[in-house]
Amino acid sequence: MQYRRFGKTNRSLSVFSLGTMRCLASADVAYQTLQEAVRLGVNHLETAQGYGKSEDYLGTALQKGLGVPRSQLFITTKLVPTVDAATMAQAIDQSLDRLKLNYIDGLAIHGINTWEHLDWVKAEGCMQAVQQAVAEGRIRHVGFSTHGPLEVILAAIATGLFEFVNLHYTYFFQRNAPAIDLAQQQDIGVFIISPADKGGLLYTPPETLEQLCQPFSPLELNYRFLLSDSRITTLSVGAATANELALPLAVADRVEPLSAEESAVFQRLDDRQAQALGSDRCHQCYACLPCPEGVHIPEALRLRNLAIAYDMTQFGQYRYRMFETAGHWFPGNKGNRCTDCGDCLPRCPEALDIPTLLRDTHERLNGAARRRLWE
Repeated sequence: MQYRRFGKTNRSLSVFSLGTMRCLASADVAYQTLQEAVRLGVNHLETAQGYGKSEDYLGTALQKGLGVPRSQLFITTKLVPTVDAATMAQAIDQSLDRLKLNYIDGLAIHGINTWEHLDWVKAEGCMQAVQQAVAEGRIRHVGFSTHGPLEVILAAIATGLFEFVNLHYTYFFQRNAPAIDLAQQQDIGVFIISPADKGGLLYTPPETLEQLCQPFSPLELNYRFLLSDSRITTLSVGAATANELALPLAVADRVEPLSAEESAVFQRLDDRQAQALGSDRCHQCYACLPCPEGVHIPEALRLRNLAIAYDMTQFGQYRYRMFETAGHWFPGNKGNRCTDCGDCLPRCPEALDIPTLLRDTHERLNGAARRRLWE
């Protein structure tokens, strides 16, 4: 296991963190998973008040002991932003009680996904309670998690209120690269969330993608893409059982720059996408937004890109079906909402026939709606 400095927190974190959203089978299973992760060198354990019994299970495990002193662990929990300080103060008390701790190493404001959420934080409603807890020593470091648009993420980082950020960024989703640049400039720790699952269902990749990534696995290659980037501190592993830790942590010591062979595979993937999509390839510039009907055009077309180029249809369906059901955690309407108004057409530098591509995306990827895992 390798370790990196987590920005201005000045704590050294393992390059893989255990996210406990899926450690919900039982307190015993959660304990075994946490124990194995720590044995393998993981020192960052992350939960959230919204993850069912996750905080309770983690608290019980910490009380039983995980084989290392409490001071060697970095415990993070996440609380949703609130308009007022009293609600946040109560939530902080509840998390400390469930975790059976007198302090939390990291508190992340969970889901600064909209301008309204950021306004709540900047207005010092919830942050007043957070800063009071920091002054009392009950919280050591403050960050935020986000599933929001890049513009909101950049604005949140620029507030200077945070020491770390949890965000999405993978080989197959590089939209948030400017946020990682800004975080580095401001010495903010970067925690990549769900790089395997939301990064492409990479534990169960399609055969086409497996063949294109040879001699590496898609999962290994994506981890290496992230671990080779020294701006990134740590990656989330959402293991449900101890057995699920072995595969990702097999690359926990490989933080060196990409090899020539790895770079060649990434070039192969890019060439394949260009060849498979031709003039229908969306380059993810986001110039087509906003859409009058609220269609998240770039994300819909990104999923189409992946389905056609790499046969990542299952992943595309998984994500596309969350449109219109997940609120601000995955905003936007489906492609069938397009009315052929043509508003986006003159803004597209690739001159894509966006309405036609949206209809094709909907036909390929639509199906039963999906809910977030812990609901």
